[in-house]
Amino acid sequence: MDKSASYMPFFAAFGAVAALSLMDAVMKGASLAAGVYTATLLRALIGAAIIAPIWAIRDFRVPSRAVMALHLERGLVSAVMALSFFYALTKLPIAEAIAISFVAPLLALYLARILLGETIPPRAILASLLGFVGMLVIVGGRIGQGEFDDQIALGLAALLFSALLYAYNFIIIRKQSQVAGPLEVATFHSGVGGIILVIFAPWGWVTPDIATWGAISIGALLTVIAAMALAWAYARAEAQALVPIEYSGFLWASLFGWLFFREEVTLVTIAGTALIVAGCWLATRGGAQAAKAPDDADGELAGKLSQSTRKNPPAP
Repeated sequence: MDKSASYMPFFAAFGAVAALSLMDAVMKGASLAAGVYTATLLRALIGAAIIAPIWAIRDFRVPSRAVMALHLERGLVSAVMALSFFYALTKLPIAEAIAISFVAPLLALYLARILLGETIPPRAILASLLGFVGMLVIVGGRIGQGEFDDQIALGLAALLFSALLYAYNFIIIRKQSQVAGPLEVATFHSGVGGIILVIFAPWGWVTPDIATWGAISIGALLTVIAAMALAWAYARAEAQALVPIEYSGFLWASLFGWLFFREEVTLVTIAGTALIVAGCWLATRGGAQAAKAPDDADGELAGKLSQSTRKNPPAP
C-alpha cells in the first residue's frame, strides 16, 4: 500500500479536529451576537438540512422503535449539552473550555461502570485523578489571578454540566453505533436536537443579522465536514493511534481564541491541560472500555468514533 495513503487517516483526523475548534470559535461569536439559544438552534437545524439529504439518498431506512428511542434520547441530551457548552464559551476563553472539557472521557469511565457494568481498571482511576487535578489547576489559576467572578463561575458550572452530559452521551453513542449507520445517527442527532430546541423559541429566539446567519451556517457546515472526516479516519485507522491527534484541539483552540478574540493562554492553563491530557492518555493506554466519542460538540457519528475522546459542541 502507498505510504502516503496510510497517513491519510491521520491528516483527516487532524483536519477534522481543526475544523471543530474553528467551529467552536465561530459559534462563540454567533452566541455573543444572537444569544446562545438562537445560535445553537440554528446550527442544529442547518446541520440537519445539510446531512439529511445525503442520508436519504445513500442510506435511508426507517428506524425501529428501539433505535428511534436512542435517537430521541441522544437528541435531547445533545441539545442541552450544546446549549451549556456554548454558554460556557461566552464566559470563558476557548482554550480553557476545551481543556476542561477533556475530562468528559474520564467521567465516562464511571458512567460506563454504573450504566453498563464495565470494569474500571486501577490505571483508569489514576487517570481520572490526574484529570481532576488538572482541572483544579486551571480553576486555581483563575482564582490566583483574581479573575474568578460570578460570570466565570457560571461558565465553569455550565462547562462541567456539559462535560457530564457529554460523558453520558458516550454511553448512548456506544449503543447507537451498534444499531445505526453514521449518516442516520448524524441526521437524527441534529434533527431531533433542533426540533426539541424549537419548542423554546417563543422565549429564547433572537433574530440574527445576516452576518450571524452566515457564521452559524459556517459552524454547521464545519460540524458536518469534521464529523464525516472523523468517521472516515476512524474507519481506516485504530483509535489508539488517532486519539493523540484529538488533543491538538487545545492548540487549535488557543490559536483561534487569540485570532478571533485576542484570548491569551496562561502557563497555568497549559500545565492543567497537560495533566488532563495525561490522564486521558493513561486511560486509553490502560485499555479502559468506556465508550468514547469525539467532541465537539457533535462530531460523534460512527461506531468507530465511539472510541475517540474529542469533545464539541459541540460541540457541541
